[in-house]
Amino acid sequence: MSDLGKGQEPASRGPNCWQCRHFAITHIPSSPYACRSMGFQSRLIPSLEVLRVDGQFCRLFSPKEAPNKA
Repeated sequence: MSDLGKGQEPASRGPNCWQCRHFAITHIPSSPYACRSMGFQSRLIPSLEVLRVDGQFCRLFSPKEAPNKA
């Protein structure tokens, strides 16, 4: 059915902002999401906005670090 291994995403999918360290919630109703790395706010999730404007997936995705367990 699929050649994808366990946990792999299709190459046609871009990064998930919810898992990126640069993603932020602004609490501004007109632009609730932000990318700290690129310095913009948007009504759309930043990776979708980048894809819409640039035509390419976000290249600044950086995964969040796992929380330290004490």
